[in-house]
Amino acid sequence: MIKKKRNIIILFFLTGFFSLTVLGFVGKQVEDSAKNNTVEVEKIINQEFDTILTHESDSSADKGNILQLKRKSGFKPMSIIRGIFGIFVLVLISFAFSANRKKINWGVVGKGLIFQLLLALGVLYVPFIEAAFDFVGAGFVLILDFTNAGTDFLFKSFVTNQIEIGNVNFVVQILPTIIFFSALTSLLFYLNIIQYIVFGLAWIMTKFMKLSGAESLSVAGNIFLGQTESPLMIKAYLPKMNNSEIMLVMMGGMATLAGGVLAVYISFLGGDDPVQRMLFAKHLLTASVMAAPGAVVVSKILVPQTEDIDSNVKIPREEAGKNILDAISNGTTQGLKLAVNVAAMLLVFIAFIAMFNYISKSIGDLFHLNAWVTELTDGKYTDLSLQFVLGYIFAPLMWLIGVDSHDITLVGRLLGEKIIMTEFIGYVSLAEMKEANVFADSKSIIMATYMLCGFANFASIGIQIGGIGSLAPTKRILLSKYGMRALLGGTIASLLSATIIGALIG
Repeated sequence: MIKKKRNIIILFFLTGFFSLTVLGFVGKQVEDSAKNNTVEVEKIINQEFDTILTHESDSSADKGNILQLKRKSGFKPMSIIRGIFGIFVLVLISFAFSANRKKINWGVVGKGLIFQLLLALGVLYVPFIEAAFDFVGAGFVLILDFTNAGTDFLFKSFVTNQIEIGNVNFVVQILPTIIFFSALTSLLFYLNIIQYIVFGLAWIMTKFMKLSGAESLSVAGNIFLGQTESPLMIKAYLPKMNNSEIMLVMMGGMATLAGGVLAVYISFLGGDDPVQRMLFAKHLLTASVMAAPGAVVVSKILVPQTEDIDSNVKIPREEAGKNILDAISNGTTQGLKLAVNVAAMLLVFIAFIAMFNYISKSIGDLFHLNAWVTELTDGKYTDLSLQFVLGYIFAPLMWLIGVDSHDITLVGRLLGEKIIMTEFIGYVSLAEMKEANVFADSKSIIMATYMLCGFANFASIGIQIGGIGSLAPTKRILLSKYGMRALLGGTIASLLSATIIGALIG
């Protein structure tokens, strides 16, 4: 058995080495053939960034066509190779931080990766699966329109019977979505609709990947519920969970998004374009579903399962309210608290970014670093800023997972914003960058959409210690111990999804 595991690990390393070798050879050919186009690409990118810096709008730019992702002309060998190499690197990072490398069940890891791959292939290339995700995505988009009915009633002018242009802002357009989706989720939970869907997903993961019933319920629930709401479904099991199970509960929350904010990000990225709304609804939903097996993969590497488990899947009856109206009222109250929290969080973090950039720009002026930054980035960044620092810190990792070389600092910046601040800040930046047309390859936008999908940030560590710890006080120390490892794992799980989808769309 030990020899078999050793052979599997050696196979991983050989695969990675082969991928890197082929990557270097093919990359050299691509580089040689692309030299003649490099100057033109740089001119285009510089022009786009000049547009951002001067706040000038380009009415001739076709923003609606930036996502020409009907690129299904077949798999591209280079993308597949980079995808394989990216997966290998992410698995290797997880292996390096494993609490017990000898006990890793590589069978579970392999099944989880296959699960993610099949989901991605299905959504991209299998018509009936793509249609199913399109259908659910259309439901999200339709609900956004329902939200607008309530928003119009509250904020429209009695004179014009419309929301005045000057009042169309983040608070009016985005925060009501969070409140309505929270109320709707509470209603669906009261009617046991969410429980039945979660049960089906949990049963599949339990049978396919040999998880305990409780941890699979938690991970499946995280696809629809928040990182503190989903553990409520298994609160009776939490005190008895072993270390590996607790780790997966934490990582499931870090790697996925709740339904309410999912709708917000659809609105962010899709804007008023119904086609793009549908596109991002499908991809955001796929990203959240793919993150579930991804969380299992990384969690079972970081903290392997070494104890016997109970594979029975049972959903305890949890009351969302005493009746339908009570459930809607409770959901509305929770949504209001979440909306206020989101608004306050954005206010504070954006203010801190501005303060950091003011100080760093002053330091750059003092030591003549701003001119160096401008020259180094060919005008993409003009000052020493948080965005510049984050972009270049994570740029190598972005290249490893297959992001276009011209976009690695942009996508790296988004990952840094997600981890240090929140995915909310990351999606706000992605929406602005997408609208400004600064990406050299539209695939980078989709990869960033998957990469940002998840609550893996420093604030979530405190949220989980407080939220899950209140349900299982005896596990609070363990939650604190695994906080940073769960943050790392949640980030890697989202990167796995981004890597796989990037490889498959060419």
